[in-house]
Amino acid sequence: MRLAVFYDYLETVGGGERVALTLAKHFDADLITTQLDPDLPARAGYEGVRIVSLGKIARGPPFKQVHATWKFSRARLEGYDAHILIGNWAHFAGKHHHPNLYYCLTPTRSFYDLRSVTLARLPPLRRAVAKAWIGVHGALDRRAVRHVDRIVAISENVRGRVRRFYGRDADVIYPPVATGRFRFIELGDQWLSVNRLYPEKRLDLQMEIFRRLPSESLVVVGGYTKGDRTEAHVGSLRPPKNVTFVGEVSESALADLYGRCRGLVTTAIDEDFGITPVEAMAAGKVVLATDEGGYRETIASGRTGFLLPPTPDAFAQKIRDLDDSTLLSMRDACVARARDFEETVFLRRMRDAIGG
Repeated sequence: MRLAVFYDYLETVGGGERVALTLAKHFDADLITTQLDPDLPARAGYEGVRIVSLGKIARGPPFKQVHATWKFSRARLEGYDAHILIGNWAHFAGKHHHPNLYYCLTPTRSFYDLRSVTLARLPPLRRAVAKAWIGVHGALDRRAVRHVDRIVAISENVRGRVRRFYGRDADVIYPPVATGRFRFIELGDQWLSVNRLYPEKRLDLQMEIFRRLPSESLVVVGGYTKGDRTEAHVGSLRPPKNVTFVGEVSESALADLYGRCRGLVTTAIDEDFGITPVEAMAAGKVVLATDEGGYRETIASGRTGFLLPPTPDAFAQKIRDLDDSTLLSMRDACVARARDFEETVFLRRMRDAIGG
């Protein structure tokens, strides 16, 4: 079977990029994208993946998203037996590429459940422009989904959004986590946060948590795509002295941070699924997460971590309560839970889904 995997753009290393690269590598597929950092596959540990770029796209929203949508909707690629569409814009290629499967990371949240949040943080003039764009592009998004043959969601949480916003049902296949890359090294002194540096990750909440914990420390790993106007958000966070931002790190450095940290702190708004909690658990580390979204599907509260209200006091008090013996006693349960999301399980189920 000759397979094509379509993904929005490859500029940062995140969960969606890892899914696309995993499928392309293990199914010997071509990865079709737009804007491309040619060093990204190797940096993410996926050397040798064949990538076809549809060309560069404009910088800055909404031009970037509109341009990517146009590129995919105009694409006409022949000779493939099946097509997997991943991301917010790649499914616009579905109309002219059948049979296809849309592996839905989530319906574009700024169009739907985060629409009001997205608009509220913009100044009046930009808000009016964004509102118009969301209205038009959201309608096109729903039309594009009509040309999708089958939808597979990354979690029950996303399956609910697909039903609510698209009026379609979906199967659920949890995304892959290469759990074998992570191992417990030691119980260190620093807490870890791994996420894209976007407002919906609630990094401001993490800053407030550790402002209340001057004797604890937090290392924040992650970057953002240039042109997404995230610089202002990151600059507004005003991290306390016990919080260190290290940017994007290599795969080996990330595995080492997981292996040596005290635990993971993750606070996204209604997270789609959340790969980082599984990575942390694979390293035998406890996860403290907001009690919402995909975190409820991965974390066994009280056994592999704790689901908490999205308030700094709740997180700060839990961190104060967790001593070394408690954290170490949860190690084996964390590792066992992470195995439920191993890469091999994902690949087997996706192969069945595409009929390969």
